[in-house]
Amino acid sequence: MCSIIGYKGSDHASSVLIEGLKKMEYRGYDSVGIATIKSGKLLTRKGVGKVAEVNKSLRLDELPGKLGIGHTRWATHGGIVDHNAHPHLACNSTIAVVHNGIIENYDELKEELNRSGHKFKSETDSEVIAHLLEEYFEITRDIRLSMIFTCKRLVGSFAFVAVFNSSTLCGARYDEPLIVGVGNDDYFLSSDILGFLNHTDKAIFLDNRDIVVINDSDISFFNFDGDKISRKITQVAWELGDADKGKYSHYTLKEIHEQQQTIVKSLEQDKKNLENFCNVIAEAKNIFITGSGTSYHSALLAKQILSKSKIHVETIMSSEFQYSSDMLDENSVLLAISQSGETADVMESVKAAKDMGAKVLSIVNIPTSSLARLSDSYLEVNCGPEIGVAATKSFTSQIALLYYVADIIGRKSNGIIDSKEILTKSVSEVLELDSQIERVANQIKDSKDVYILGRSFHYPVSLEGALKIKELSYIHAEGMAAGELKHGPLALIDNNSIVIVIHPNDSTYSDTLSNIHTIKSRGAKIVGISNKRNDVYDYQIIIPTISEFLYPLIEVIPLQLLAYYLSICNNANPDYPRNLAKSVTVK
Repeated sequence: MCSIIGYKGSDHASSVLIEGLKKMEYRGYDSVGIATIKSGKLLTRKGVGKVAEVNKSLRLDELPGKLGIGHTRWATHGGIVDHNAHPHLACNSTIAVVHNGIIENYDELKEELNRSGHKFKSETDSEVIAHLLEEYFEITRDIRLSMIFTCKRLVGSFAFVAVFNSSTLCGARYDEPLIVGVGNDDYFLSSDILGFLNHTDKAIFLDNRDIVVINDSDISFFNFDGDKISRKITQVAWELGDADKGKYSHYTLKEIHEQQQTIVKSLEQDKKNLENFCNVIAEAKNIFITGSGTSYHSALLAKQILSKSKIHVETIMSSEFQYSSDMLDENSVLLAISQSGETADVMESVKAAKDMGAKVLSIVNIPTSSLARLSDSYLEVNCGPEIGVAATKSFTSQIALLYYVADIIGRKSNGIIDSKEILTKSVSEVLELDSQIERVANQIKDSKDVYILGRSFHYPVSLEGALKIKELSYIHAEGMAAGELKHGPLALIDNNSIVIVIHPNDSTYSDTLSNIHTIKSRGAKIVGISNKRNDVYDYQIIIPTISEFLYPLIEVIPLQLLAYYLSICNNANPDYPRNLAKSVTVK
């Protein structure tokens, strides 16, 4: 939701902070700011806009000092204006804070602090943290105690980094990620490994209720109760830092094209870990799958994929899980799917499941994420950093891995593993349709409403395609089960309608063709995604012929490309859709 970073070392802090914030901008891009310490004086600059824009106008990277903090914001409390941008300062300008999460009791804390004489300059919940630290430091004159007392007062989810003008850098986390980067002569505190991976591959992953204090003499860790703790250093993969756009105009387009490699790469799993993961599912009495957004669409596909192996599962949207958690017990397994591994709704679902005694499995893209570390067992999709806010390659990697899981459980000898070469070739052929799909986008760019139809395996893909069009182009799009058209949605269809039909020549072909004729008779324009040409389509996107079971892996790619080019047609930035963030760490 927001990116936070802190630095203490021998380099020019502001340059390091800006570099890290650019790497993490997918987490929030409404506003940006940094604060540094120079000769005991706290200096800050911040403004509305993306990192490059604000840095160009305010020269953030020219702030002096070798200690500092930075932030990019995705607004939750207070408008997108300069004074709500982070960092937030306490009254005496000796303490500054950057924060990710939600402080649920900030109203009562703010009222209490106001009575004590504190003056607030923003409408954010985050500012109370700076004032609490100042209040307790005035009483104790001890940074460690100030951090403990402040953390104990906060209700909600948070990771924050604070800087004191005594050249001390601090951080704390509760239900939000915070990672320590350890260099040769410097330390980093960041919400994401990408924030410091250009400088060091040594990381310390803080647990819930951990506090870290870094001063001129040492680094120390303790919990909210004040007990001293130790945390081990983990060496992370340098390749996680490979997040450049390369020859592509946007990360989103690059990541769509990377699917030629990432779909197959998701099948590269440790055999023993994979078998253990599959055995838990095969032996479970009750299986539930949860996810949010794109990952929920993966969950819907997982239900159908696993049903082919005679495994019955229920899917629950993570944001709705709290209303259904009483269905789980010690005989249940919850499979949580999440690209970031930090999504608040997913994490709440997992905690509720564990409270009910259920086992938790997860499919993640980031093995060091909170979800992976909370799970009894997890599988990694191996698709590398996904910077574009709208999920693309992570979706197909999740699906490919789910097919592999189903193959192992069903003991199939001709499943997805034997189709790797065909899949790679088919994805390559679909990506070669790039310019054709761009032409289709130009034809339908002025549409106000787009409907996407699919049956069976194609229905979840229709939902995902509609989500991509909404996210990237801001055109209203709706995914529908084709068979349900006659039960109400047909009332929406007229000669202004654009209907995209996922229509490969498989067991759903004839029934869906009948739907197309019904729509066509109402005057709608039809975009057909099929491996079979048909004059009923006004626009045809011809995909390769593959196994009926595997069509979702390739048919979603034209929808991703269509959404991308619709965003370009409508002058929207596909990497940073308005109002959205990659990792939604608030409820």
